[in-house]
Amino acid sequence: MTYLILKYLHITGAAVILGTGSGIAFFMLMAHRSGDVAFIARTSGLVVLADKIFTATAILAQPVTGYLLLSEISVSLSTFWVAASLALYVVAGLFWLPVVWMQMRMRDLATAAAAKGAPLPETYHRLFRWWFAFGFPGFGAVLAIVWLMIAKPDWS
Repeated sequence: MTYLILKYLHITGAAVILGTGSGIAFFMLMAHRSGDVAFIARTSGLVVLADKIFTATAILAQPVTGYLLLSEISVSLSTFWVAASLALYVVAGLFWLPVVWMQMRMRDLATAAAAKGAPLPETYHRLFRWWFAFGFPGFGAVLAIVWLMIAKPDWS
């Protein structure tokens, strides 16, 4: 029973990370493409909130539930698919942490521009380009982790 509960929590966490990540990317991209500064400000505020509530919680839970699952089934951290997943988890984090900072900065820049009735500054546009670029390796690493968890390849 413990195994099934842990597996449920772990899979739910992965789904939250994937779902929130893709949802955030979609809504941030659509807001940006609208060119409506007030809409961008509101959307980026919600994006930051969603990352804090959903993504951060799931990101903290994943290594805990993963470790407990491995303990339940007596799989070592040095097993190929586990070690590769952990390495990719670090890669995803190295891209996600700057993205969170960029989202907060873009939110602040858009909010300030909206309050003044001004266009978005170049800093916002530069940050958006970096945010967009960082999404691919960060999200790609998460997709690869999910594949490793499902396939459990033994490439040692």
